[in-house]
Amino acid sequence: MKILLTGATGYIGKRLLPHLLEAGHHVVCAVRDRRRFVPPPGHADRLKVIEADVLDPGSLESIPADIEVAYYLIHSMTTSGSGFSELEARSARNMVDRLTATRVRQVIYLSGIVNAEELSAHLSSRQQVESILADGPFALTTLRAGIIIGSGSASFEIMRDLVEKLPVMITPRWLETRSQPIAVRNVLQFLIGVLGREDTFGQGFDIGGPDIMTYKEMLLEFGRIRGLKRFIWTVPVMTPRLSSYWLYFVTATSYPLAVHLVNSMKVEVIGKPNDLADRLGIQLLTFEEAIRLAFVRIEQNEIVSSWKDAMASGQMAGTISDYIQVPVHGCFRDERSMPVDDPDRVLERIWALGGKTGWYYGNVLWKLRGYLDKLSGGVGLRRGRTHPTEIHAGDALDFWRVLLADKTGRRLLLFAEMRLPGEAWLEFRLDEHDVLHQTATFRPRGVWGRLYWYAVTPLHHFVFQGMLQRLARPGSRS
Repeated sequence: MKILLTGATGYIGKRLLPHLLEAGHHVVCAVRDRRRFVPPPGHADRLKVIEADVLDPGSLESIPADIEVAYYLIHSMTTSGSGFSELEARSARNMVDRLTATRVRQVIYLSGIVNAEELSAHLSSRQQVESILADGPFALTTLRAGIIIGSGSASFEIMRDLVEKLPVMITPRWLETRSQPIAVRNVLQFLIGVLGREDTFGQGFDIGGPDIMTYKEMLLEFGRIRGLKRFIWTVPVMTPRLSSYWLYFVTATSYPLAVHLVNSMKVEVIGKPNDLADRLGIQLLTFEEAIRLAFVRIEQNEIVSSWKDAMASGQMAGTISDYIQVPVHGCFRDERSMPVDDPDRVLERIWALGGKTGWYYGNVLWKLRGYLDKLSGGVGLRRGRTHPTEIHAGDALDFWRVLLADKTGRRLLLFAEMRLPGEAWLEFRLDEHDVLHQTATFRPRGVWGRLYWYAVTPLHHFVFQGMLQRLARPGSRS
């Protein structure tokens, strides 16, 4: 079967793609930025990648006319501002217009459970998209999920941040709201199970795990599973804005995502009963099983995808292609170089930058910069990294975004997503003579940008020089 997969670089899309290929399907991956796409090994003959932006109808012409099924996995939950609902609606209309000119028989849409009269803006938008897709000349199968639990999911990482960092929590009242969490493994099973099944055409199904729990109960259960005793009190005085700030400062979530999550968490999300799991032979995992399975993946460094790697989790506008050419004119530079004795070992250390490894020198200063960034509305350092040793273009790396990770060419290029009065790049490159070049480039924005560069230049001398020396001649970290 020939399948169109949208959102192929997203949290669910990255996990779904290998399953589709292993089942023998031919998959066309529609991505906004080809540089961010890392194809699974061994399936080149059944995989095609096209660049298509659902907000640009012209780009959708690259979608082949002979596709049979399309997965619609596009959401704007982390988009800033109040216009995300209109963006989602426009995206859906553009996709319907294009799919109308193809041979697609079925569109599979992953949505959210909607069972309240007063929906959050996020859930209302999902419902609107479903209505738009249902008007197309194809059969729509909608799967409506509650919060998804799995390694790297936003819900899992937020709970992990709260439970592992706060032994005592004074929390908003919405923690008493009930929800029906579902394991990401089950979500994938549903997405694959309805593929091509005519008894699901033109229908929508709520999908959820076997447990119905309040968010408070989930946090306490998470703590029990991790062997952590936690105390939680809910108070009625936290407004949605204060609740959003609470999530933003305590966890790794971005502020736009925190706002949407808080607004959604005030609404009870419990699925309507159906027999789809029985029909597809799916064994639903409990909340405890989902949490334990997620930690198995984490301990084995097998996190396939993470919400933090979504471009909307940071502050970089546009695609990687817009930033990969480091500017030359009107910029400040801090250029340093040093010969290395063991280039392979140095490369390994470069590829391990950030996250738990840190930055090899002046980690206290890096953490302080992260705290200041968080206080000013930036991403801070809590995003960390998805894998301890692997890096791909588009990945989040603390408060940087990976633009280029070419291990064969021995070059790593990062773009700063911290709050800055300008734009910043950090590059590591090993030349043919085994000389390590480390270059920080800053393009200031007005007078404040220039003053900022002059103010931090003394720190650069210590931090960047120390980092270069530790990379070139590996030793202990400080």
